[in-house]
Amino acid sequence: MANGTGNTDKRESAQGDRAISRRAAFWRKTLTDLAIMTVIGVVLAIIGPFGSIVQPLPVRLISWLAFAYLGYMIYSPMGYFVERAHTSLDLPRGPLWLAAALVATVPMAALVYVIRFMPDWPPLPSLETALTTYFYVFVIGGSVTLLFNTLAVRQAPQRPPPPEDRIKAAVVEQSPPESPAPSPTHANPLLDQLPAELGSEVIALEMEDHYVRVHTALGSALVLMRLRDAMAHVSDVEGRQVHRSWWVARGAVEHVEREGRSVRLVLGEDLVAPVSRAEVSELKAAGWI
Repeated sequence: MANGTGNTDKRESAQGDRAISRRAAFWRKTLTDLAIMTVIGVVLAIIGPFGSIVQPLPVRLISWLAFAYLGYMIYSPMGYFVERAHTSLDLPRGPLWLAAALVATVPMAALVYVIRFMPDWPPLPSLETALTTYFYVFVIGGSVTLLFNTLAVRQAPQRPPPPEDRIKAAVVEQSPPESPAPSPTHANPLLDQLPAELGSEVIALEMEDHYVRVHTALGSALVLMRLRDAMAHVSDVEGRQVHRSWWVARGAVEHVEREGRSVRLVLGEDLVAPVSRAEVSELKAAGWI
């Protein structure tokens, strides 16, 4: 009983740490993005594109900074829908972001047109004016969206693992490219890197750039290893790869969520694994769904 209580406390503590970490990451990203948008707004104010150079600099600064922050409020939430479509439908992010930028430009272009006539109510624009405004807004909004995605791609491979994993991760990086399935009597290169408080009951593996996030019943940790190599080290556990970036242990699946054509495996209160469309029929045949 005491051991069960201790495991529960550790699980709740790990969940609390993950929640705090996510909030901190959210605010850090938001403040960084706003700082970047401030720089972009100032640069556009100085350059004065699309005829705005005729306005005084203070007016350009106020206008372009306002447009920059409004644009961030409109374009940034599109990332949520892009990620949902990417994981649920297994579609590439590039075309999804292009479609998202085209959609987000509609309300942004409308705001830009209305603000131009404030405090008066704007006249109904002609088709040519509407298309021209949309094009100008899309050029800037699409360029900024491309810039943010480029920065994200370049920064992702450099993300370090947690401090407690760095020394051990360097050892794994030097291991042979194809790691054979470990035998029960030998050390497991994957489990050996996990903090002791996470235990050894692996319930899921999640690919994050060049790392694998190992989820256990008590929490998670990053390991510098390819997903296919990590799966080889849990070959004695009944499970399968349900998405190109997820492996799930069958015994960890609590229930299945369906939303339209998307399917997700719920592994716990705070852990959900997406299922690629190609794997849905395989899981049904295997009795998972």
